[in-house]
Amino acid sequence: MATSALANITRIPELRRRMLFTLGMLAVYRVGVFVTVPGADRKAMQEFIGQDSSGSLLNLLNLFSGGALEQVSIFALGVMPYVSASIILQLLTSVFKPLEELRKEGEMGQRKINQYTRYATVVLALVQGFSISLYLENRQTADGVQVVMDKGWLFRALAMLTLATGTAFIMWLGEQITERGIGNGISMIIFAGIVADFPSNLGQTWQFTSTGQIQPTSLLIAGVMIVASVMAIVFFERGQRRIPIEYSRRIIGRKMYGGQRTHLPLRVNSSGVIPPIFASTMLALPATLAGLHVPGMDVLRDHLGRGDWMYSTIFVLLTVFFCYFYTAVTFPPVDVADNLKKQGAFIPNIRPGKPTADYIEKVLTRITFGGALYVALICILPDFLRQYLKIPFQFGGTSIMIVVGVALDTANQIESYLISRHYEGFAGPGGPRIQGRRAA
Repeated sequence: MATSALANITRIPELRRRMLFTLGMLAVYRVGVFVTVPGADRKAMQEFIGQDSSGSLLNLLNLFSGGALEQVSIFALGVMPYVSASIILQLLTSVFKPLEELRKEGEMGQRKINQYTRYATVVLALVQGFSISLYLENRQTADGVQVVMDKGWLFRALAMLTLATGTAFIMWLGEQITERGIGNGISMIIFAGIVADFPSNLGQTWQFTSTGQIQPTSLLIAGVMIVASVMAIVFFERGQRRIPIEYSRRIIGRKMYGGQRTHLPLRVNSSGVIPPIFASTMLALPATLAGLHVPGMDVLRDHLGRGDWMYSTIFVLLTVFFCYFYTAVTFPPVDVADNLKKQGAFIPNIRPGKPTADYIEKVLTRITFGGALYVALICILPDFLRQYLKIPFQFGGTSIMIVVGVALDTANQIESYLISRHYEGFAGPGGPRIQGRRAA
């Protein structure tokens, strides 16, 4: 059935154009990765990144930029400034009254918030670009080759300008993909950056297996664990707790309105991949600060080695904390209860108002605990593969979650186009709909 569904994609002109446009924009992004910032030595940076195995913030940024940082590319910052700006604005809408009122204005308010997000992205890109320029000026390879030969304010100004421009261009590409292509544009760009390194890492793993550095048994166990992880991600990302909702009956004239039954979907993992990104960033700070010769950070870095039991324990605790924190900020039960009350809806056997908010919070707290443990375990699995099975698995669990989640979202959107044009979906006639991470 999936084969026939893929064949039907080419029969819908609009869907075909959207997919070709998406592939074209992603190709432009990948070409731009190899455009180097003026004044930087790409080969020296590649060698430095290769010899830095401390799990610093530099490595994390390089992963999410699709290897653009090791190319000293104009796209080195990737979409991280945009993601950071979006998170900041999202958090501010919960504590800053004017932004909260804007969010409640509907589509017009959301457009204004998106505009503020773009401005914040450029500001963050300029600040991060300046920080990276200072960092690059003090980097050199083991042979003493400097990453930046002509140091000074000219290089810093050029780096700030080119990196901020690159980020703004990526942001524009993402918006174009969202509007005229398939899937969420920013997510697709992150997806493309992650999967771009899949072939080289698979080739490296095969080479190590051929030379005997990796045992076939270990490779088989790793393969089974990865497949099981993907299945678990699909299961949990589609998992929902559906709270029944009923609408009060109202008689207007001679007609009766309401009385309908529906449900309020609560996702098992409401926070997505934001908590592990926060946790990884915080744990990578000591290694980054140690590289900048901040006193005391080298000792902390040695005690927080990636794959160590202390690192894994702190990572799990931070991930669970951020799952609860981010869920509480983005899904306030009080607001949900107020909206239900305004719409004349209620949960059976639960009084409207505060009792409804308490009930939703109770259910959300329980399912978030399971979702937080799932996210933490998936994200520390690659460390287990590297440390105990001696497999050089370069991708973290966060990357796997992003890849699988974006694939689900894209497949869901494609299937919607197919079904709306009276074609069979991926599950065949009468089969269940594919649900992405945002399915309601």
